[in-house]
Amino acid sequence: MSDDELRRKWDDRYADPEAAPSPLAVLVENAHLLPESGSALDLACGLGGSALLLAEHGLDTHAWDLSPVAVEQLQQRAAGLTLQAEVRDVIAVPPDPETFDVICVGHFLDRARCPQIAAALRPGGLLFYQTFTLERVDDSGPSNERFRLETNELLQLFPGLIVRVYREEGRLGDLTRGTRNCAQLVAQNVP
Repeated sequence: MSDDELRRKWDDRYADPEAAPSPLAVLVENAHLLPESGSALDLACGLGGSALLLAEHGLDTHAWDLSPVAVEQLQQRAAGLTLQAEVRDVIAVPPDPETFDVICVGHFLDRARCPQIAAALRPGGLLFYQTFTLERVDDSGPSNERFRLETNELLQLFPGLIVRVYREEGRLGDLTRGTRNCAQLVAQNVP
């Protein structure tokens, strides 16, 4: 898929003006770990639910996405917040080293970018990551298995970070409850 086709795909997905952004569950459930100040990045932000939460928490927030439609909607929602949303291909232009105190990544998986994402954290910085797994209870998420994690793979993608929270429930127990279809990680760069 070309860059233009990929951009159109995401623009079409985000074109509904009624679509409400929602922050990632891993961020909501672990917001108590956020620093009181600093800079944050919502990488591949989509409609920016996580970016809005980070900015409302008082962090100087950046949000990047390939879709101009998503970025424009986020800019409108972010009025009055310290939030800079921009169109950016994070595969072609990843974040610079030691730039952010918090990075949030949701439903985006490019394994080759994981070292660059980890390197973009300042010492003591936190990574909040949530994306789809191969083991699932329904068909939500990408149909291409290349964009899904193997069991416990997320733990291996950021070997230099300290794991603070990890959750991946798979198909264990009551499938109507809990966190299904995804893995969640909160990890910290060595202070």
